[in-house]
Amino acid sequence: MGFLLSASQLAVRAARRRLSPVSKPKSWLSTRAAHLGDTNILLMGPPGAGKTTVGKIVAFKLGLPIVDVDDDVLETTWKMPVAAKLAAVGGERFLEEEGQALCNFSASRCVVSLSGSNPLHAEAMQHVRESGLVVYLDVDSEDVIHRLARMKLNRIVGQEAGVSMRDILLYRKQFYEKWLDVRVLCGAGDTVEEVAEKVLKAVDRYKNHDEETYVSTRGKSAEPSSQKKHFSDVVVEGLAADGGLYVPEKGFPRLDAREWLRLAAMSYPERALVLLEKCIHPQDVSALDLRAMVMTAYGSNFSSEAVAPVKHLMSNQYIQELFHGPTASFKDLALQLMPQLFAHCLPPMCNYLILVATSGDTGSAVLSGFSRLSSGDRRRTGVLVFFPEDGVSEIQKLQMTSCREGNAKAVSVHADFDFCQRSIKRMFGEAGLTGHLAVEYATVLSTANSINWARLLPQVIYHSSSYLDLCRDEVIKFGDPIDVCIPTGNFGNAMSAVYAKQMGIPIRKIICASNHNRVVADFIATGEYDLRGRPLMLSHSPAIDILKSSNLERFVHHVSGADSRLVEDLFTRLDTQLLFRVPERLLGQLQREVLAGWCSEDDCLAAIQSVHMQTGYLMDTHTAVAKVVADRLQDGSCPVVLCATAHYGKFAPSVFKALRIQNAPEDPVEQLERLGVCASGPEIHREMVECLKEGGGRKHEVCRPDYGVLVEQVESMIEDSFIKVT
Repeated sequence: MGFLLSASQLAVRAARRRLSPVSKPKSWLSTRAAHLGDTNILLMGPPGAGKTTVGKIVAFKLGLPIVDVDDDVLETTWKMPVAAKLAAVGGERFLEEEGQALCNFSASRCVVSLSGSNPLHAEAMQHVRESGLVVYLDVDSEDVIHRLARMKLNRIVGQEAGVSMRDILLYRKQFYEKWLDVRVLCGAGDTVEEVAEKVLKAVDRYKNHDEETYVSTRGKSAEPSSQKKHFSDVVVEGLAADGGLYVPEKGFPRLDAREWLRLAAMSYPERALVLLEKCIHPQDVSALDLRAMVMTAYGSNFSSEAVAPVKHLMSNQYIQELFHGPTASFKDLALQLMPQLFAHCLPPMCNYLILVATSGDTGSAVLSGFSRLSSGDRRRTGVLVFFPEDGVSEIQKLQMTSCREGNAKAVSVHADFDFCQRSIKRMFGEAGLTGHLAVEYATVLSTANSINWARLLPQVIYHSSSYLDLCRDEVIKFGDPIDVCIPTGNFGNAMSAVYAKQMGIPIRKIICASNHNRVVADFIATGEYDLRGRPLMLSHSPAIDILKSSNLERFVHHVSGADSRLVEDLFTRLDTQLLFRVPERLLGQLQREVLAGWCSEDDCLAAIQSVHMQTGYLMDTHTAVAKVVADRLQDGSCPVVLCATAHYGKFAPSVFKALRIQNAPEDPVEQLERLGVCASGPEIHREMVECLKEGGGRKHEVCRPDYGVLVEQVESMIEDSFIKVT
């Protein structure tokens, strides 16, 4: 017969084990427990994590019984202390008998403090997990080691002779992350009371999925429950039905300094996982699924183990290299993850065509990211990229057009990026077109541009990570300010820095750097966004050759205090009149959040040459724009991180021009190899070279600048990719 505690037994034990002196639970705390139903709260973590003490506090505040597995299950079953059992049977046998005892345990509506070794027994954890919510107390290893030392416990189950406590804790972490439903990140030195409060908040969040919603920048803040949008909805939809962009209704979660310092010691994938868990509700994407996605996204496909390393450039300037992904662009940081999130959130009965407008880097990054999905997901997902035929570099064009995997292709247009982006947004807004595709082909349109929330969210990670790297390397102490300078076109990269700041990263100023298409710089200076008679001018930095910055809408929504009526009015005017002006009070707020400047083509090339002469480091043309603007606008009183958004090899002809190298080779592969010899850093991008070798000489499709022609491309792509519904 299974080990079963009756309600009366649990109540007696709970009363005997509660902390004292304490007052009775407040009524709201009892109500807090009511929505748990029969679910247990299962506290998991290493020995010394504080599970027993935290469990007592949580149980008291919720008015629930507390069960300690060591005392109430194991010792009751074995009729001897746990330590004595371990000494009698040894580690391997102990784990098996401990697991079997847990398999016979049954209880409901309890707070259960698991033993530190329970997660090592898969059958036992599967059994108890079915009865409750597994909350992982992710405690700093140094705190655990100090507590175990105070407890005079220098060995734990499974620790062999010669293996340090630190190593065994690291080994066990993989098992804790396998079983968790919710992580509670504990800062170094957190008290048990602070940890208990974090547990209560984490349980509240898990059980209140309906409260973690998204709204359109142009929509009402309160929607009927039937129309509430969650993470999985906005990932698939991309653009809101009213033409606005989705944002989290309650903003971003904020971490405290001790939590950030925990992240400083972690790798990039570990940082990404913890931060994304806080931003994506586990009922949209489970912790286990999210972990698998993150480890796949930021693994061997990045040439740098650091993923997005920060390097000193000169004086107070640092460069964050965001180009170590497979397509040599910062877009990889989002687009190696976003397709996995998208596929996970897809409803089961539809096909999806991802439409992308790109000014260069997004196209190849989207094609690369979606090509890495499983074969089943690729069969339901098509990708169609539109790019300006004369508005991208030759290497960017080759990267996009060389992709021939699955339902994916790139088509160029004799127009600029803004035409491509405007056409795609128009398609989303035409009910006749979207309805026809849904009925005839069971196909829904979506997007992977930075208007899609799942595309923007991962970019918050690298802005946070750059600050943490500077803390880890003792350039700054946590709390010291930094500035960031970002080559700015569609404003997504800048907006993600705004969100990193909202999460608690001490970014003082976000500096937006434009080329001679300086619409963002002019807007920040004057509050007027004016596209009338403003032609798009090609530049050496084509990825920021953009006049209509989509994510600026999210920024105006942010600084206006979520004034959706104002946002709708302004951006409707921009669509119809090509002009809007923000109120004076809002202009001041904009300028408090960001600085903005621009540089000429000559200044851009001169910066590449100057930095190369002084340091040997070779920048691409976009990073050079950031360098010029940072030199002009940043006051030198704190470090500034320049976002290096692409590898110099993607814009080789411009870099040759900057370095004044005569007789540059015409072959793109030879160009990359020649530049690699010139640079002390960064190294040549091997995956980009291989892509060009394989895809060189291929022809691609070119369209005239006609909206109807682009619609025909969409229908043709769907006909080729998906079976017609009969």
